[in-house]
Amino acid sequence: MTDRAENRALPDEQWARLEPLIAECRPPHKTEHHNLRRTIAAIIWRHKKGAPWRDIPAELGPWWMAEQTFRRWSRHGVWKRLLELAQARGGVELGMAFLDGTNIRAHHKAAGAARNGRTVAQRDEDEGLGRSRGGFGTKACAIVDASGRAIGFALAPGQAHELPLAPTLLALLVAIPLWILGDRGYSSHAFRELIWNLGARPAIPPKRNEAPVACPPWIYTNRNRVERFWNRLKEWRAVATRYEKTACSFMGVLCIAATMDWLKA
Repeated sequence: MTDRAENRALPDEQWARLEPLIAECRPPHKTEHHNLRRTIAAIIWRHKKGAPWRDIPAELGPWWMAEQTFRRWSRHGVWKRLLELAQARGGVELGMAFLDGTNIRAHHKAAGAARNGRTVAQRDEDEGLGRSRGGFGTKACAIVDASGRAIGFALAPGQAHELPLAPTLLALLVAIPLWILGDRGYSSHAFRELIWNLGARPAIPPKRNEAPVACPPWIYTNRNRVERFWNRLKEWRAVATRYEKTACSFMGVLCIAATMDWLKA
């Protein structure tokens, strides 16, 4: 590997943390990668830069090997499992948990996934794509621990509301936090009741047309941690703009970015 390629590759310390996690969760394989570290570095480079696969520098190996590895591992759920292993290594802090969603614009290349007998509307719904006032895109919601690191994600079309995704996110918790925080988008008596039934306390401000509810300011002020989390993830250009045609692949991008965020902690 040339010096230029080494600068793009994973640093030794980062690879030392990542390699055992990948070895634990990668799918069964008949042959080894010629250079797995280089392939993973190529996948990370592509998602950080938001570049086409064919633009991966030649020093990082064949572009098609990185693309095939990423897509195959996405289908096998490897990137989700990798995130779970990174969480186990770092230790999830559940004094508080935060819910927040963001609209992610989809590049025109994200359209056109195989229909496989579905209507266009069904295909877009399944792939988490839709049109809102912000344009064609995806609604990505995350649940984040007290340290501001991702526990898990849920995807929906861009025009969808965040609240229906909230029970799915709560199901990703490995333990019950003391507080669960969300913005006004999660304001719902039924959802607050669900949180109480779990054994946690909700800190969700009411909408302007609702009666006041308990939402301690000294707790709610911590919600900036989930906003900072999305700011960090959107430094990856393939997170800030969706280029993937399928929800499975885009979830893989989110999980890779969140895993690297955990490994920096």
